[in-house]
Amino acid sequence: MGVISHSEPELHRPDMIVGWPGIGNIGIITVNALKQQIEAEELGEIEPWDFFYPNKVIIRAGVLQDVEFPGSKFYYKKLANRDILLFVGEEQPSGRNRVYAEGGKAYEMANLVLDVAEKFDCRRIYTSGAAVALTHHSHKSRVWAVATERKLLAEVKGYANTLLMSEVEGRDNLGNITGLNGLLIGVAKKRGFEGVCLMGEIPDYLSRVPFPYPGASQSVLEVLAAILGVKVDITALDDMVTQMQGVIANVFRQFPDEVRERIEQRKQDVQPGSITEEDEKWITDHIDDFFRREEDDKGQ
Repeated sequence: MGVISHSEPELHRPDMIVGWPGIGNIGIITVNALKQQIEAEELGEIEPWDFFYPNKVIIRAGVLQDVEFPGSKFYYKKLANRDILLFVGEEQPSGRNRVYAEGGKAYEMANLVLDVAEKFDCRRIYTSGAAVALTHHSHKSRVWAVATERKLLAEVKGYANTLLMSEVEGRDNLGNITGLNGLLIGVAKKRGFEGVCLMGEIPDYLSRVPFPYPGASQSVLEVLAAILGVKVDITALDDMVTQMQGVIANVFRQFPDEVRERIEQRKQDVQPGSITEEDEKWITDHIDDFFRREEDDKGQ
């Protein structure tokens, strides 16, 4: 188990940006969009054998040609004003049929990613993910930020459309970040790195559906570009956003009347808050039940 290097570039105090799939695939869409726009080059990868089962077996003319595993790859780019390392994980190592990383394997992978950060003397680690919020899908997603050190808070608050996770109404300065997008900055802090997690808002009623929410990725990419001082075309995700708006609108029309009415009330709320236990129960009782019925109907 380890990291395979394909290149050995000379980088000066790069920032590392990391993304895995998660709710709405917000983090991985963000990092992939950044990777494509800065035309990052492949650096290496984490060997998959101890983390994943194969996700594909390639057969040609009846002969097995190859076995494919989820990728866990590093990329780099030397820019005019700074150097950047990227890590894109196509899947989180997990067990017991869970979607998100947990346990020893997750911790091992986090440390392997940070071993590369340490090798190149990274200045700071950035992750991104989803902030489940009482918002409406017509609202621009805000970006919630969490930092590993208090001295970073004023900096991240200074960027447009960004607020601290602890400032969101109803959180009482508490919160948690699921999966490796959260675990990594926790391990980064333990190993002495500065770390920031940027989370794009996704409406609570869409947090359990199996499709991406690129509007939130757009917001995170915008903030991340400002932090890094990198020029990116935020509209590069417009086609994906437009396509998903159509999908969301179609799903929304199928919600029961009482659910749509309650959600439509949020259009007047310019400061959406975080999900509470009461809201969580409401989702379980209404939204989850709706999607379960949809799945049952498809299976018949």
